[in-house]
Amino acid sequence: MIIGAAVCPAAPLLAAEVTGREPVLPELRQACAAAVKRLAGTGPERVAVIGAGQQTATWPSSGRLDLAMFAPMLGRREPAVPRPLGLGARLLDEAGYGGPRLLQSVGADDPGAACVALGAELARRSGRAAMLVMADGSARRSPRAPGHFDPRAAAFDAELERAVRDGKPGALRDLDESLARELLAEGRPAWQVLAGAMPGPVPSAEVLYADAPFGVCYLVAWLS
Repeated sequence: MIIGAAVCPAAPLLAAEVTGREPVLPELRQACAAAVKRLAGTGPERVAVIGAGQQTATWPSSGRLDLAMFAPMLGRREPAVPRPLGLGARLLDEAGYGGPRLLQSVGADDPGAACVALGAELARRSGRAAMLVMADGSARRSPRAPGHFDPRAAAFDAELERAVRDGKPGALRDLDESLARELLAEGRPAWQVLAGAMPGPVPSAEVLYADAPFGVCYLVAWLS
């Protein structure tokens, strides 16, 4: 049973070691901290951290963010996990959550139906569980974006935000996989896991942050 879900972007700038002394987008960090603190405060028996990876796999719960992937001088952390999972684990640590956690990657090329099925399977597991979904939107919102500008990106991201803001994450099951790939929306599989885990309308939904700095869509939200 999923009692609540927090959504945060899998953005490297959430790690202070990457950005330096002065925080980049402090309002984004604050929103993520608030969402994950709320998640931890629900008293879950476990938290499932969901993020895209090269393959669908369960990783050691002790896995942490490998900062060496950003700067070798920061040193390698073991066991290293995919970036979205490492960032999610870091947010849980910063929120003071010390309970059981599941670090679950979902293959970047997995079809939507498989992602939805994975979410449904996670929701069926016994006990009160919360979910931390680490997922970006498109990465083509402006000329300075990683994939440069694509006029279709804004509408794609609006679809994500609308589903979350309206408390209807199940609508994300219908995301266009081909379009997501073209828009460099690497979080697409994780969004669809959320759709499978919370298929029906939820009583409470709040968007804490929604913007596209650097041309990448970042969305922070809480669903319960």
